Amino acid sequence: MKKNGKYLKRVLSLFIVFAMTFMVFGCKADKEKETGKATEKESTGQLADNSDVKIRVGSLKGPTSIGLVSLMNEAEKGNADIKYDDFLVAAAADELTAEFVQGNLDIALVPANVASILYNKTDGKVRVLDINTLGVLYMVTGADGISSMTDLKGKTIYLTGKGTTPDYVLQYLLEENGIAVNEVTLEYKSEATEVAAILSEKPDAVGLLPQPFVTVACTQNEKLSVVLDMTEEWQKVQGESGGKLVTGVTIARQEFVEKYPELVEEFIKEHKASTEFTETNPDETADYVVELGIIAKAPVAKQAIPKCNIVCITGDEMKEDLSGYLKVLFDKSPESVGGKLPSEDFYYTD
Repeated sequence: MKKNGKYLKRVLSLFIVFAMTFMVFGCKADKEKETGKATEKESTGQLADNSDVKIRVGSLKGPTSIGLVSLMNEAEKGNADIKYDDFLVAAAADELTAEFVQGNLDIALVPANVASILYNKTDGKVRVLDINTLGVLYMVTGADGISSMTDLKGKTIYLTGKGTTPDYVLQYLLEENGIAVNEVTLEYKSEATEVAAILSEKPDAVGLLPQPFVTVACTQNEKLSVVLDMTEEWQKVQGESGGKLVTGVTIARQEFVEKYPELVEEFIKEHKASTEFTETNPDETADYVVELGIIAKAPVAKQAIPKCNIVCITGDEMKEDLSGYLKVLFDKSPESVGGKLPSEDFYYTD
């Protein structure tokens, strides 16, 4: 009996050792499995909980904001899939870019060449998410005798945004049509509404305006009309194989893109949905535009919206269109894009 009891004790001891060993290795395996999951999750950029992050977005008072009004409305009602801070709608590009550079905005909708300038000024800390607006520029006047670019020689032209898309597009087209910049007088105003007001008071004046302000000006004064479409003039110079005239793009801070890639992807989806809403729901969009103060009357807004060329072009197509446009500007005036063309990382094509 003693011998059998001693044997049983030895067997029991061995069993306990094996059981403890199994538990140790089992726990270690579970820990490694969990660590693996965490590593995998971290590699996809989704480790942190971003549910409380509010995206700060800014746009210009014009076509870029019109393409966002549906998203602004959904965000205000709490129906957007991600959270947004109050949207900034700036009257001038300088105000918008200052807020972006200071880090007060995560995403901004800016003139195409301004995006390149910011990229160079910030040592490459800017990413372009999409093209939000194509050609929207028109020459408006009540004067007779202007039917081509060459007819602008000797004229005074009112426009907004010195050093931005309207300015460089106009200078490029003048030179391509054999007119030196010093053969016209360029009068810069801070806002498109100022140019529209001048045209209303002086119908013989010549103004370069974007939509929807073209429609507003022509509605306020029946003597005014569109005499030149800058998109058509651009295509004449570029030829059939030439690139598109790009007006506005959407940019984000590099730090934000790298820290919150999933939020960036979701914003692009919501931005695209907003632009599609603008196209398919002109009545509701017009009401939003009036509420935002871009246009005073809904019927005028409804008339202008289809002419605003609002888009959401992403990926490789965005890169091809934008890089081609910037190359044209660079070849004519390197300072128009910040002194040099952006590198590949400028274009967010993931």
